[in-house]
Amino acid sequence: MRPTDPPSPERAAELRRRFAEEARCEQPDLSTLCLLLGAEADGGLDEAGIDAAQMALDELAGQVPFRPGGPMSWATALHHLLGARAGFRGSPADYQRLESSLLHEVLRRRRGLPILLSVVWMEVARRAGAPVYGVALPGHFVVGFGPQEQQVLADPFDGGRVLGGGDAELLVAGATGAPLDPSMLTPADPLDVVLRILNNVRAWAAARPERSDVGLWAVELSLLLPSHPARLRYERAQLLVQRGDFLTGAAELDAYAEVVAAVDEPAAERVRRQADSARAMLN
Repeated sequence: MRPTDPPSPERAAELRRRFAEEARCEQPDLSTLCLLLGAEADGGLDEAGIDAAQMALDELAGQVPFRPGGPMSWATALHHLLGARAGFRGSPADYQRLESSLLHEVLRRRRGLPILLSVVWMEVARRAGAPVYGVALPGHFVVGFGPQEQQVLADPFDGGRVLGGGDAELLVAGATGAPLDPSMLTPADPLDVVLRILNNVRAWAAARPERSDVGLWAVELSLLLPSHPARLRYERAQLLVQRGDFLTGAAELDAYAEVVAAVDEPAAERVRRQADSARAMLN
């Protein structure tokens, strides 16, 4: 990723306020949430940059043929525009780069993870009037066009290649070794898409202990979503301790222990001991 400073504390607080507000809207805007996430990672992404990214999506949507037809026609039109002409696609190396999870960088580089490339496909297609949605296959996000009985799937990571026959089954089997279940083909909720993006960021940071700052903001944004795993509070506490904020981390551990105690008292006691150990690090 290009060298960049994190946003100022004031800017970060404003971004998080807007992120939480957007996440609680009746119809959250996926591109807005992704760009606010990107601004948390990249202090250089200011309001002009966010507006420019939205305009880039608008401009791409303006190049889609006017209502090309049914689901297959939409999928084919997006493949030709975004994959063949614009060059959006992914490669194995993209999994090693943080910017592959940041929408503004994916628009700039035209490279990214399957889920971020799918966000590009969804946002461009949606603006053009397509019946489009995300499909959260295990291990490999794709997009769908049309109702379930006429569903056409496309893989933006492969340039928007339209999936035929057993392609989806092969993707799932390759990722999990398990068969494809029809429930895997249902449209993904925008907030679930954002949480999955943040999970990818957390996984990237977890493999790089020197980037615990990235792991911390990814956890804290996840906690702003209306629905999130309770264990994220424990992960945040661990990151705070790792980063030397022992008192705050210990307080978070104690709070998490109170939640866990209702269902697993021995586990809660282990967390309390971790809190005591964190406080002892101040001595």
